[in-house]
Amino acid sequence: MTERFGLWWCLWGAPTCSRFAVIEKMGDTEIIFVVEESTEGGFEARALGYSIFTEGDTMDELKVMLRDAVHCHFDDEARPRVIRLHQVKDEVIAV
Repeated sequence: MTERFGLWWCLWGAPTCSRFAVIEKMGDTEIIFVVEESTEGGFEARALGYSIFTEGDTMDELKVMLRDAVHCHFDDEARPRVIRLHQVKDEVIAV
């Protein structure tokens, strides 16, 4: 649980934390994608620490595209076993 808390603390920009250090600490067992709603509709996802970006019209389509992107980017022995999605939603509330 402490590692998970540390990860989310890093994702939200703790001043002394490096996202890449946390990813290396987690090892090659998983890869994290930040998922946001696209301004054109659908969803966009980008990997933390890797040059992987993909998009999909629905969340289900995005998941298929993410699996395909990870399979294309990594060799079999280096491929992470888990894809973790961190969904970010920007919402404005009037005061």
